[in-house]
Amino acid sequence: MDTEVKDPATARLHSYVEMGSMELQSILGYDDQGLVAAPEKKDESPLKTLYSSGSGSFEPPLKALYSSGSGTFEPNLKALYTSGSGSYYRRVMKNTVVNSIRTVVFSSRLNLLMPFGPLAIVVDKVTSHHGWVFLLSLLGIIPLAERLGYATEQLACYTGPTVGGLLNATFGNATELIISTYALRNGMIRVVQQSLLGSILSNMLLVLGCAFFAGGLVFSKRPQVFDKPTAAVNSGLLLMAVMGLLFPALLHSTHTELHFGKSELALSRFTSCIMLVAYASYLFFQLKSQRSLYVLVDEGEEIHSDASDDDNEVPEITKCESIIWLTILTAWISVLSEYLVNAIEGASVAMNIPVAFISVILLPIVGNAAEHAGAVMFAMKDKLDITLGVAIGSSTQISMFGIPFCVMVGWSMGVSMDLNFQLFETAVLFITVLVVAFMLQEGTSNYFKGLMLILCYIIVAGSFFVHIDPTAIQDKPPETDD
Repeated sequence: MDTEVKDPATARLHSYVEMGSMELQSILGYDDQGLVAAPEKKDESPLKTLYSSGSGSFEPPLKALYSSGSGTFEPNLKALYTSGSGSYYRRVMKNTVVNSIRTVVFSSRLNLLMPFGPLAIVVDKVTSHHGWVFLLSLLGIIPLAERLGYATEQLACYTGPTVGGLLNATFGNATELIISTYALRNGMIRVVQQSLLGSILSNMLLVLGCAFFAGGLVFSKRPQVFDKPTAAVNSGLLLMAVMGLLFPALLHSTHTELHFGKSELALSRFTSCIMLVAYASYLFFQLKSQRSLYVLVDEGEEIHSDASDDDNEVPEITKCESIIWLTILTAWISVLSEYLVNAIEGASVAMNIPVAFISVILLPIVGNAAEHAGAVMFAMKDKLDITLGVAIGSSTQISMFGIPFCVMVGWSMGVSMDLNFQLFETAVLFITVLVVAFMLQEGTSNYFKGLMLILCYIIVAGSFFVHIDPTAIQDKPPETDD
């Protein structure tokens, strides 16, 4: 006998059950075969309860089950699953929140450092020991910076490459920019300049050196290859940034200002505007005009394995959750950054370490620890294009976007933030850019190149440990009691 359903109403009811969720099928209490077969008399009561129809055609009340003005049959979960103990809608929302927290907070072992943030606040309120507050704040910011990059990458999955690139430019170095903003508000211009300079030096020498060294040891039988056009463009932008920093420093050192005390600041603000325009043009060139020539790898996209996998990347959290987490993490980093900045001077005295060494070496190493680990990991997987996007791309963002942005923020605050990084710091940056440019010109890497970059960073760190900034009062040796 043919088992095809002849009754249109029954067939439509069958399709509703097929399209519905498992919970709906469990409420009905019938499987598919039961719906097709002729119902017995003792089983008519559930159908009459669930599917009441004046004509007896078992047509489901669509207004109760499926709320849709356009007839798209979207499930009205809130109307369907309501019981005396609470609604199914609230249970779904609760599970969504729990899953989001589990994904963002408990998916990384680095998040074990998160309790150090609240602990830093407690220590500051109870003891006011600046050394401990500084160290605990640094450790607490590490996982927050890594999770901020993760949330940015998740949001970029919904926005597309162009907006995603702008998000990465904004949030990729958000931790450094937040710390710099609080330091500017406290008038600590030299701390801002040195911390941004330290981020550039750390990414170009330490991060890239460790990545080349680790990747060279894994692939010791052959040199690793990366995309030369991307490296060449980034090297050119870094040289442009050096030029922007060099001229104000020379103008100040040679005392050749047209208007003493004003020309240097005016030149810095004018140059910052030009640098921002150049970086915006670079983003357009990379993301739109010559997109096929470049691997779209920014600091926030470092967990992607290949450029070809970007289209198939499935986000782990929703767009709304990404925005919420970005807001929460940015606010929490802002709170810890305030404690961190306020403790820098006291930590310098307590630990007998120059402020320049703290700003140039310690802040960038700890603040970018997660990015450092990611760059090394991808180098060990022979994916140097991603490594260069993390290391050199981040240095380009800071030099062409971060530093000019801080000049503009200082201008809006009435703070005389300029591009005069003093001759010593500017010379260190200039030599570093030249060394890295020579390392990248062949388009290959090995462990010996990585070792040379690491040794260069050690020399830079030693130089700043014995360097006394003439413009920073905090770097003066403390007076001793007779």
